[in-house]
Amino acid sequence: MQLFHYHLVTSKVREVEARYVGKLGFGLVARHGRIEEDTTSFESGHGWEELDRIGFKLRLTELERGAVNVVVQPGQWELPRLDHLGFALDEDDFVATLARADLRELRIQEHGGRRTFVTTNAGFRLELHPPREWLDDLLAGQSDLKLAELQLRADDPELKAAALGELLEAPYTPDTVTIGDTLVRFLPDGPQGRPQLHAELFV
Repeated sequence: MQLFHYHLVTSKVREVEARYVGKLGFGLVARHGRIEEDTTSFESGHGWEELDRIGFKLRLTELERGAVNVVVQPGQWELPRLDHLGFALDEDDFVATLARADLRELRIQEHGGRRTFVTTNAGFRLELHPPREWLDDLLAGQSDLKLAELQLRADDPELKAAALGELLEAPYTPDTVTIGDTLVRFLPDGPQGRPQLHAELFV
């Protein structure tokens, strides 16, 4: 099991995008959005000045480095908040995790056969992936960079750690969950609902 993706929501999309690209060395995969009624995407090489000029409205920005994929979506919070965490699982873990979610009567949503989302009732969702060829290709880049620790500020760290640890059947303490080589740490004094991004450690 591997945490390879997280999806953030913020009103400062351009600043957050610039941090990942400029300070952390991520590559811009694409900016996805609309021009009037037409859905469209722009890869790197198209600056914001050009996109503003042609009336592009952003839906989300996708960034990637090594085995880490980050999506940033426009929203109401200045400091980025977590919408969901994305996990690569083997077939047995995928089936078992969905069974645990069903037993807890958590909402399960499938999106076009490509992604499966599970609510946690703790302010964030999980995006679960069984083995897939494109995911194998992404994770092959983990020698370049991987996520060692993700720190999230939350109103109830113990609740959030337990929700994540129990659903994935991963080792957890009152404020941490260990998923493969990644530690997810929930810090106190955060907002209600979606946890707030505090820090990341990459190796």
